[in-house]
Amino acid sequence: MKALQIRRSAGKFGLARVASAVAPATSARIGPLEYRTIDDPECPGDGWHRVQTRLAGICGSDLSLVEGHASTYFDDYVSFPFVPGHEVVGELDDGTRVAIEPVLGHEARGFAPPFEGASPGDGDDYAHLATGRLEPGIQTGFCCSTGGGWAPWFWAHETQLHRLDDAMPDERAVLIEPIAGGVHAALLAAPTIADVADPIVAVLGAGTMGLAAIAGLKRYLPNAHVIVGARYPHQIALATALGADEVVQASKLDRAVRRAAGCHIIGGVLSSGAHVTIDAVGNSGSITDALRITRPRGRVVLLGMPAEVRVDLTGLWHRETELKGAYTYGTETLPDGSTARTFDLAIDTANHYEAERLLSATYRLDDHVDALAHAAEAGRRGAVKIAFDLRGDT
Repeated sequence: MKALQIRRSAGKFGLARVASAVAPATSARIGPLEYRTIDDPECPGDGWHRVQTRLAGICGSDLSLVEGHASTYFDDYVSFPFVPGHEVVGELDDGTRVAIEPVLGHEARGFAPPFEGASPGDGDDYAHLATGRLEPGIQTGFCCSTGGGWAPWFWAHETQLHRLDDAMPDERAVLIEPIAGGVHAALLAAPTIADVADPIVAVLGAGTMGLAAIAGLKRYLPNAHVIVGARYPHQIALATALGADEVVQASKLDRAVRRAAGCHIIGGVLSSGAHVTIDAVGNSGSITDALRITRPRGRVVLLGMPAEVRVDLTGLWHRETELKGAYTYGTETLPDGSTARTFDLAIDTANHYEAERLLSATYRLDDHVDALAHAAEAGRRGAVKIAFDLRGDT
């Protein structure tokens, strides 16, 4: 079948990294991603289903790979050559539509789950991600054994499938995975604000993940006063529509938080600030900003995926700030003490907010250069989520 595939090539990763600084389309054209004929992946075993891709989103982590910026941390957690694509709505051979929970968890790899009823992302030992009956791969879309969503079809384990109601359109369902990431980040704010009368949560960045975090905050922590720093007019409009209490230009977020907290600004750092800041950008500048607007003994939730960053951590030490990573999803504990799978909460959230409003454009696989360029420049071009549309290709 014809699919988009990434092969290990130090030279192409280097060329893509250089080209991305000039033109995203060039990095997509000369980098490690190729549209080519590939061998069909073999079925990994019992409990696996063939999934025909309908829509598959382009994530920031995908762009990072295509542009040669991905961290070497993941070198032992992926297996080349692989077909990217982990934000997927697809169809089983019997016609059932499904959303994919992409983490290749314990059961997919032939191990017992860490506890009864665990989600694929649960557990505190990641050895299974590089062992078991599959080649290494943290998720569908990074593993050569399973294939990925940027192909007409791939393999998914029963534990990864979320069957969809007929009422949910594909354009909404393809947003479930990124919304799950945002809901997970939002709920990581809950312990810090549990006993706070008027909690302030700042969100830095209003691309797909920032908007997903806003939706999660307003859906599951409705007492939080959510202040958002956004860069582009369409992001401000969407953050407001999702219920953010205050949305300002990103450069004015510190002043908005200062007003809400009633604190001082001392040398560029707030004397108090937000109880929790969700950094949905994930670079040196955004982490620095998040640390300086979060109050002493508050929490910074790092939702945006960083690579190597340069940050002065003196303030983190002085203010006893907690820096918390927010990679993915699993089993959540809600403020009332009940538990739920993040993906079930994300499906509820996607339906509540009619998340298809975040899908800006779709492309065919053979238009991947234009699609990736659009995704890389989404904010500047007034877009949010870009996806591949493979309906009718199988």
